[in-house]
Amino acid sequence: MEDSKHSMPYSTEPVVLRSRHVPDVPEDVDFLMEHLNDPNLDLKKSYPPSMRSMSTDIQGKKIYAYDQSDYDAESQFDTDRPSSRHSTTIEFDDESPYPEVRAAVSSIDDPEMPVNTFRMWFIGLAATILVSGLNQLFSLRYPSVFVTGIVIQLITLPIGKLFERILPRRQFSTLGYVWSLNPGPFTIKEHVCITVMANVVVGGAYATDVVLTQRVFYHQQLSYGYQIMIVLSSQLIGYSIAGILRQFVVWPSSMIWPGALVNAALFNTLHRNYGKLDPGHMTRERFFLYALLASFLWYFVPGYLFTALSMFSWVCWIAPNNVVVNSLFGTNTGLGMGILTFDWSMISYIGSPLVTPWWSEMNTGVAFVIMFWIFTPILYCLWIPSSQISPSLFLFPVTNAFNSAHFPISSFQSWDNTGSPYDFSAVVNENAIFSPSLYSQYSPLFMSATLAVAYGCAFAAFPSVFVHTFLWFRKDIVKRFRNTLKDERDIHSRLMQAYAEVPMWWYGLLGAVCFILMCVGVEVFPTQLPAWAAFVGFLLAAILSIPLAMLMAITNQQVPTQVMHELIAGYMLPGRPIANVLFKTIAFIGTSQAISFAGDLKLGHYMKIPPRIMFSVQVVASLVSCFVVTGVQDWMLANIEDICSPQQKDGFMCPGTNVFATASLIWGGIGPQRMFGAGAPYNPLLWFFLIGAFLPIPFYILARRFPLSIWRYVNIPIFFAGLGAIPPASGINYMSWVLVGFLFNYVIRKYHFRWWMRYNYILSAALDAGVAIGVVVIFFCLQYPKGGIELNWWGNTIWQNNADANGIPFRPIPQGETVGPATWS
Repeated sequence: MEDSKHSMPYSTEPVVLRSRHVPDVPEDVDFLMEHLNDPNLDLKKSYPPSMRSMSTDIQGKKIYAYDQSDYDAESQFDTDRPSSRHSTTIEFDDESPYPEVRAAVSSIDDPEMPVNTFRMWFIGLAATILVSGLNQLFSLRYPSVFVTGIVIQLITLPIGKLFERILPRRQFSTLGYVWSLNPGPFTIKEHVCITVMANVVVGGAYATDVVLTQRVFYHQQLSYGYQIMIVLSSQLIGYSIAGILRQFVVWPSSMIWPGALVNAALFNTLHRNYGKLDPGHMTRERFFLYALLASFLWYFVPGYLFTALSMFSWVCWIAPNNVVVNSLFGTNTGLGMGILTFDWSMISYIGSPLVTPWWSEMNTGVAFVIMFWIFTPILYCLWIPSSQISPSLFLFPVTNAFNSAHFPISSFQSWDNTGSPYDFSAVVNENAIFSPSLYSQYSPLFMSATLAVAYGCAFAAFPSVFVHTFLWFRKDIVKRFRNTLKDERDIHSRLMQAYAEVPMWWYGLLGAVCFILMCVGVEVFPTQLPAWAAFVGFLLAAILSIPLAMLMAITNQQVPTQVMHELIAGYMLPGRPIANVLFKTIAFIGTSQAISFAGDLKLGHYMKIPPRIMFSVQVVASLVSCFVVTGVQDWMLANIEDICSPQQKDGFMCPGTNVFATASLIWGGIGPQRMFGAGAPYNPLLWFFLIGAFLPIPFYILARRFPLSIWRYVNIPIFFAGLGAIPPASGINYMSWVLVGFLFNYVIRKYHFRWWMRYNYILSAALDAGVAIGVVVIFFCLQYPKGGIELNWWGNTIWQNNADANGIPFRPIPQGETVGPATWS
């Protein structure tokens, strides 16, 4: 019998065995499940060596995980192991498993390369002053555009090469330290440090919004010393948290940081090819210059000559007085369903679509359509008399939800019960303390429909971060607590062991100094914030930094947690609007700065910059920028007419600060109990907390059940948090951003990958730089001097003469009447 033959171990008869390519229980059977939490890793291609038996034969050729690695070999630095670039047996110890990292980052290092040089500090500090000053100017304008670190990265390379040629090479000796103004060729590491100094100041100083709110909306007189103390301490205190983040998001190879890869790719390609011809292709430098010039020249069209191309609400031009049409298709107080705009500053208002991964943009785009093009119009326009339905059957009241139909559907302003902008000074006393008696005599506060839904999305984003992080990253976090740098086995971590790490006491000392400075500021000056509350804010920032940094490292998206901080402070410090925004500033910017610091540490990790140099350049740049942004803001308040008002002719409406100030009154003045408590007008929005906590679970289950399906790309924190710019952003910003992202980061990346690797990030930087220069030239040369030169013609006025621009609501409040409750307290 055949079975008996098989049972005889030494039988000489031939035995026919079943052909088997994969063991019954493969060694790496859990590989897919373990890497489902990394959407940047293509699981359809990237398998470990022991799973390569699962690959298939196509026309007689064996296809393995890395045979078709999608990176541009021409942009890759030469390595001392040439076989690794095309090998089908790449070891994770020697190369990153991520094609994006292999394409952008060199696997060799020269520890003797000059980095801490005079020209690095000189150019870096000059860039710091320029970027922080210009971005502070742009931050108060809509549409705004920011000078990014990539712009400085491209501009400073020829400047560094010029310094290399003209500076004297004489050596000096200072306290035994020998140095020179020109130690030789301008190095890539010097260039990295200069760019990092610009990167850390790109976002400005968050605390300037606190100062602006106090001065403009609460009419407080503030000393320069108080401004500097608050701005300086809040901006630097988060850096102390970055010391803890290193083992979680800097050293692990799985934390790829797409933004850092953008910089790393440009550094390697620019320095490798600087001054050289690129046979068969236009050089990156020439492409950047052409694109920058084209962006600069074109911006004069939508930015000055034909502004209707920027606010391209063409449907509203056809029906300028139709309120429904203007509410849906308008770009000022509407939902922006027109989609198209020809202004890069509008497209990139929420960030460059050429940088963010497509799967992340997809999450944000789908979320925007559901929440603001479907859900918000239902809340706003659906009008069913309450006598005909039972409100208890609905999660949200369908009869004019939140009274929002009496106000523009989308606005960053808040309103009183007569339909006028809410007067902040009418409900606070001379010390900016909320007065219940004044409030009961004036009016409840009303929000636009989009602002209310945006608050709901922010509520959902907060719990979703913790649930998503627990489901997807709990094992990684535990592993990071147990492991050290020496346990990381990729080539970049091994190369970085040549440099001394920054001691933890450096981070601790920085945090202690900043906290003391913060306590002095809040206690000496009338901020309403006690020192113990400042400590709670810092502690909250430290707790949130790990999960939020991991999301940023993987998705290039930062989850906004401001609303949760406002909610906490609203209950902890009721009736104190200034204390509320200060608490939010400490907690939110502490986390944000820690993440930003860690991101630049990752760039230094990729580029092999000594960690102590990285620490120094980031701290010094931030210190200098605090003085710059404070000075620029003071100048703007003194010299720009009608600044921070909706009628400001040059666009300096301060939209972000308006929302910031509204939040101070909602959470710190009126308080969360009156706005969101039981029986309060906006109480139904609290259901979003439960929605945000629940939604990650089914998508996690689906991703585990179907590991190679689209479900693994669904990210609920990004789904909700990506909507944080609404309002003032609208569909014209979001959907044009998604469409451009789809074109470049999906279509072109998939079908023209070499072009994408060669030019995509450079194009993004050129477009940003061209528009930034255009904004400055137009404002200071054409609009600001002596009242400016205005072009009054159809192309510049058509978008201003309709119901959208005038903010006409769906159900206007008749003169002399009010909406909302008859009494409130």
